Amino acid sequence: MCGICGILNGDTRPVMTSTLRAMNGVLWHRGPDGSGEHLAGPVGLAMRRLSIIDVAGSDQPLYNEDRTIAVVFNGEIFNYRDLRAHLIKRGHRFNTQGDGETIAHLYEEYGDDAPRHLRGQFAFALWDARRQRLLLARDRLGQKPLYYTQQPDLFVFASEIKALLQHPDVPRRSALDDPAQLALCLAYGYVPAPQTAFEGIQMLLPGHRLTLDHGGAPIIDAYWQPPTPAPADPEARAEDHVEQLRATLREAVSLRLISDVPLGAFLSGGLDSSLIVALMQQISGAQVKTFSIGFAGGAGFDETPYAQQVADLLGTEHTAFTVEAHAMELLPQLVWHLDAPFADSSVIPTYLVSDLTRQQVTVALTGDGGDELFAGYERFYAASLARRLGAVPRPLWRLAGRLFDLLPEGTGYADRVKRAGRFIRAAGMPLALAYFDWVRLFDAQAVHALTGQPDIGGQHFAGLFAAPPDDPAILHANLTTYLPDDLLIKADRCSMAASLEARAPFLDHVLMEQAAAVPYNLKLRGRTTKYLLKEMARDLLPDEIIDRKKHGFGAPIGAWLRQDIRPVQDVLLSRPARERGLLRMNAVEKLIQEHASGQRDHGFRLWTLLTLETWYQQFIDRVPEPPAAASGITSATR
Repeated sequence: MCGICGILNGDTRPVMTSTLRAMNGVLWHRGPDGSGEHLAGPVGLAMRRLSIIDVAGSDQPLYNEDRTIAVVFNGEIFNYRDLRAHLIKRGHRFNTQGDGETIAHLYEEYGDDAPRHLRGQFAFALWDARRQRLLLARDRLGQKPLYYTQQPDLFVFASEIKALLQHPDVPRRSALDDPAQLALCLAYGYVPAPQTAFEGIQMLLPGHRLTLDHGGAPIIDAYWQPPTPAPADPEARAEDHVEQLRATLREAVSLRLISDVPLGAFLSGGLDSSLIVALMQQISGAQVKTFSIGFAGGAGFDETPYAQQVADLLGTEHTAFTVEAHAMELLPQLVWHLDAPFADSSVIPTYLVSDLTRQQVTVALTGDGGDELFAGYERFYAASLARRLGAVPRPLWRLAGRLFDLLPEGTGYADRVKRAGRFIRAAGMPLALAYFDWVRLFDAQAVHALTGQPDIGGQHFAGLFAAPPDDPAILHANLTTYLPDDLLIKADRCSMAASLEARAPFLDHVLMEQAAAVPYNLKLRGRTTKYLLKEMARDLLPDEIIDRKKHGFGAPIGAWLRQDIRPVQDVLLSRPARERGLLRMNAVEKLIQEHASGQRDHGFRLWTLLTLETWYQQFIDRVPEPPAAASGITSATR
């Protein structure tokens, strides 16, 4: 993996080398092995390299034969060997043995359609000197990030927003000063793309490309769209799909084993990561290095025994890290790497396991994407159940919800009161709003209490559907919102913070297209989630692992914050937070009091507000600088 950035001045001004290097410098963690620049008058491209393939060569920028095309590239092209052979037959000459150079030659052959030929995870920038034209593109599902901003006579792009802010002409203004945008962020737990938390800075959407002629305006279009999942088919049989999908998944894993540096895998003990590791072991014929993480004292959040069970079964070289960690000590580092308020507290274990894994390998395969392709979340069953219970009058649902509000909530992962109450409070709503209530951080009432705004988040999510949603439409919405804007942001930032490359075979677009064509009732079968994926795993894993109840990847954030609420009060009720005027302090105080007393588990909500205030302090109140590394928080044991 790498980090890329660049500048295109709309007038004749040459790019300042010092500015480009300042931008590239803050991306060091994404590529500590080297750097490169291409400066040519009004254009400047730069990159930091994490060497994975063709370690001794493939320094960037990369060029075509006459150096009229320059490319900086973040990611991996897994079909580069086939592309290279094809291009050589077409008369192209290569100077490296790596994957990135194929982009320059593909552009010579296919122009703006070059991204369509790539199978991998990538974001790249290409400068065509003859046409004085810039092309940016991002992979189909959004595994690698790319941000940009346009000012008068200036276009700037980078892998991370903090690099854009190094340019003196890029303003540092919060989009969340707008109460409506803040309400949207609190509902989702992140700012939905293409918008960001910064005014005037946008993210290029997955599967999209941007072209910019020197002196012109950007043109953005999609070169790929995720296919709509197939509806249910009562006649569908799992055996008609298992072999083809398993073969494609096996191919996707095999392609992601291409590496010239040490490689391993994250192993949680759940179905997705266990299946990936089983295929890795089968394909490579070698002992795979696997890694898992658990929290001391975090009841219900430690999956290391399950991971160890799978590791023993498969014979992997397994390392299980048990850490003593507290969220408040990690908060500044995580916000720095995320560039934004971010509600998903599973960034904590993802960051820690990435950091510890990097001590042994440079590449790690993950199980990300299995739930999105094969309907793995329990909320998909909840949506189906709510539809079947549609005859229950809404006043009865509301009454039941108020009764659950009276019951105390625990901080455990599987707290029954919390889970049942969440279902009941939403079940009487229209399906789109009900599903959103099961995934959102702050419900409509809480958002209004904090900001005074109506349910902007619910309106935004419901607006994604052209017609009343069915189960496949809900699955598709999850794939195009939660996956790229939450899970893949988390995976990229946490792995890159540790200079570790994460690869997700389930996110292979060929596999995704095949999975989308599978009838929905073979994904969610009654209450059984990921039914077809489980059948795909039957010859590779024992039933006790395949049929184990799903367990999310998270940290005991609620328990941590309840143990000592004072640091939370110090941040959220501080003078800067009060003077900022973003939130109604009486609502913040109520959240803190209810959590500390044990009445409600507001751990994830308080974490969200902590990231919001910390982001303002780091990025808006002052010129952003990387925080000092936290000390004494991991205390990792194996």
